Amino acid sequence: MPPAAPPQASLAAPYDRVLAELATVLPEARPGTRLITDPLRTLAYGTDASFYRLIPKIVALVETEEEVVRLLRITRGHGVPVTFRAAGTSLSGQAVSDSVLVVLGDGWRGCAIGPAATTVTLQPGVIGAEANRRLAPLGRKIGPDPASIATAKIGGIAANNASGMCCGTAQNSYRTLESMRLVLADGTVLDTADPASCQDFQRSHGALLDRLAGLGARTRGDEALAGRIRDKFRIKNTTGYSLNALVDYQDPVDILQHLMIGSEGTLGFISSITLRTVPEHPHKASALLFFPDIGEACHAVALLKAAPVDAAELMDRASLRSIQDKPGMPPQIRGFGPDAAAVLVETRAESAAALDANVMAIGAVLADCVTIGDSRFTTDAKACEGFWKIRKGLFPAVGAIRQTGTTVIIEDVAFPLPRLAEATRDLQDLFVRHGYHEAIIFGHALEGNLHFVFTQAFDTQAEIDRYRRFMDDVAVLVVERYDGSLKAEHGTGRNMAPFVAMEWGPQAYGLMQEIKDIFDPDGLLNPGVILNGDPEAHLKNLKPLPPADLLVDTCIECGFCEPTCPSHRLTLSPRQRIVGRREIARLEASGDDPARLATIGAAYEYQGIDTCAACGLCATACPVGIETGLLVKSMRGERRGALARKAGSLVADHMEGTLGLTRSGLRLADLARRTVGHGVVQAAARALTGGHLPALPHSLPTAASFALTSDPAVGDDRPTVVYAPSCVSRTMGPAASDPQKRPLPEAVESVMRKAGFRILYPEAADGQCCGMPLESKGLIGAADAKADAMLAALAKASDGGRHPVVMDTSPCTLRLRKRAADSGLRILDVAEFLGEFALPRLEIARTTEPVMLHLTCSTRRMGLDGALTAVARACAETVVVPPDVGCCGFAGDKGFTTPELNAHALRHLPAAVPDGCASGYSTSRTCEIGLSDTAGVPYRSIVYLVDACATAKVEQKARVAEPAF
Repeated sequence: MPPAAPPQASLAAPYDRVLAELATVLPEARPGTRLITDPLRTLAYGTDASFYRLIPKIVALVETEEEVVRLLRITRGHGVPVTFRAAGTSLSGQAVSDSVLVVLGDGWRGCAIGPAATTVTLQPGVIGAEANRRLAPLGRKIGPDPASIATAKIGGIAANNASGMCCGTAQNSYRTLESMRLVLADGTVLDTADPASCQDFQRSHGALLDRLAGLGARTRGDEALAGRIRDKFRIKNTTGYSLNALVDYQDPVDILQHLMIGSEGTLGFISSITLRTVPEHPHKASALLFFPDIGEACHAVALLKAAPVDAAELMDRASLRSIQDKPGMPPQIRGFGPDAAAVLVETRAESAAALDANVMAIGAVLADCVTIGDSRFTTDAKACEGFWKIRKGLFPAVGAIRQTGTTVIIEDVAFPLPRLAEATRDLQDLFVRHGYHEAIIFGHALEGNLHFVFTQAFDTQAEIDRYRRFMDDVAVLVVERYDGSLKAEHGTGRNMAPFVAMEWGPQAYGLMQEIKDIFDPDGLLNPGVILNGDPEAHLKNLKPLPPADLLVDTCIECGFCEPTCPSHRLTLSPRQRIVGRREIARLEASGDDPARLATIGAAYEYQGIDTCAACGLCATACPVGIETGLLVKSMRGERRGALARKAGSLVADHMEGTLGLTRSGLRLADLARRTVGHGVVQAAARALTGGHLPALPHSLPTAASFALTSDPAVGDDRPTVVYAPSCVSRTMGPAASDPQKRPLPEAVESVMRKAGFRILYPEAADGQCCGMPLESKGLIGAADAKADAMLAALAKASDGGRHPVVMDTSPCTLRLRKRAADSGLRILDVAEFLGEFALPRLEIARTTEPVMLHLTCSTRRMGLDGALTAVARACAETVVVPPDVGCCGFAGDKGFTTPELNAHALRHLPAAVPDGCASGYSTSRTCEIGLSDTAGVPYRSIVYLVDACATAKVEQKARVAEPAF
């Protein structure tokens, strides 16, 4: 079981009373699970993707609208400010607070697709990419498409009016809003789609609606002001409030809900939103076009504005230089001149013929432009994906090479399109003038929207002053010279709040002040964001990024990793682990607060280290490829004493005996379970291990017993494979309750023989191990030695790599592949072997029974999730891959020692099991233990499904010489 809750902070008035009252509203199974005040986790939640830090007094995880209502009434009663957070990917400091931070829990994932999928109603906790995943089969998607869409949640997307590469100004949240359900500062709920709710609101808040109607009428009646507002929103603009609501709409309810878009939590809380969807055309083509200079590139963009182009991403020469060595980039980029620029263009259509017509039209438009290099479009999905992946990698490309201790800043402006080239050159001049020689410029050129990225230290007053002077000059350039937008799509936040009045002028800024007063007269909703009277607010509460460990020092704290992490919201996410580690390193280096260091360090043992699954999925989402699990394994290794290291070496040297003892333990546990019952055995295990085994799964494996015997060479030409069953497969058989009783190696042999393969085993196979169990404990040296010994045995068995090696457990495959990168061995995961080599040689009778499929972390990291899914679909008519289940959290033995991690990771699994399902499949035996317990159906290797559905395709003699590899 988890340790006692971390020591909660002692709060001063009125926060002590707020906490006590919130405890009656937010029920907790254990203290500190929904109301967080301890130093480590408040620090962790004090970080978003911006370069600001405010540490909240209280973090409150809310699950329902009613909880939000009651929370707002409590905090308002005490005059305590509140900030709302969805995913925390905001870049301008709008999702941090030094008061009460309200974070969305699991209860906000509702998604309802309207008739013909023309609308979709979403709760604020739905990730943008998940909304699109559900809409994709219907040929629709939501309009906003920020680069963070795989992490950002609908609440934040709408509250920031985030846009992206394709949506422009026509398909953002403001333009596609149908209706919303919201909670105002006083706790009043309004559903703008419900006439009864609107009538009730009119009765209770008629004065508010009258003030909004009057404000709109006054604005529309001032032709100069109304024209100014319309002009400002012809290009992307998220500076200040959405004043266009005052000129676009007359109904005060319409004005109200459109003002909520882009309000960054300063006017109310969006508890549900209905958006009009947009087409997701299936046919796409992309081209990476190169130009001799930025002027010619911008000239091309201006022409493309009227062409059938969905996106046009501008990249200056510095951008190209930062990614010119990336895979997939044309090699000739290195030879381009110092002023070269590029535009990545995408066009989409409903049919292949329409797409061809689009490409021809674009070619005609660009006929008079001067291009360099290849300018052809491609429809190859992989090539297009590579182009766009590279474009999305521009921001982290700078972040990854920055000096340790500096932060990476991405600013976001917009210029009138006809002056884009001139403005870009002026920005480049500013970089040189202020010494930002690493800065790059890229952006959504069709909308005149530029992002510029640079690195900045905030550790000295001189550096802060440099940033101040630079931002002052940027503001003058954008506002006074070009009348552009200081924030185009990232939201005003704290970063640009001091400049809102400068951009809009006193009259429009006065309107914004009136809006804030109408919605939030007490100024308690996200104070300091959007409107801030402090001209130096953007220079305060700057986030330190001290060196912590080379493994994670390049982290930019963007939060993209969090949806992949099984411990997120149980304890810490990868981003939060790094935040905590950085603070520990800072405190150790400074020595200025030993009490805080001791408190945070003690809490980090469980929150940061013990509950990390070290699955590596965070690296797949991280823009700079950080695998936080490597840091955690390193820290585990540091806390292992000499005795633990000696024990690790002993296990490695006597693996066969260790596995024999494990089998004996499983046999005894099974006998005891059948004799005295599961509960008694579990209690005994807990007592005998001093609590280190707090729970035994009901699906505990039985002992596996199997003789590993190579096939003799009989002179035929059968294709040969070396089968390397993992130590887990050789030790752990099916659960006692599983109808399947055969150990996995027996099933693998059965499939291989049906497919006509000759099977070889490595020497001393019973003692082989890839080292994964040792690595997970931080015993890296012993783990690598064990892996190297196994690779040597596999090299000998495979005749120096002449025969492929098949592994039946994906985590082991991944570990050996990484260790054997230059060994010449061909190591196949079981998913690859089955899909590419076994299935073509088998007759498959598909089962009509629906089956569950779990894609292990290692399967995903090797890029084999598609291959494994294809194998399952070849054998079953209905295959369910739960979208809300990533890493299972069992993590080798964490399911035994830290079962709450497994339970948290799989909390959404039971609801995904369809009626009539009796089996689940995967490629990792330990994962299958926790999956079986949670889902209520036995999980086992995918090999069992193939074996049950397969028969030999032809007589053995008829295909003796058939090649397989």
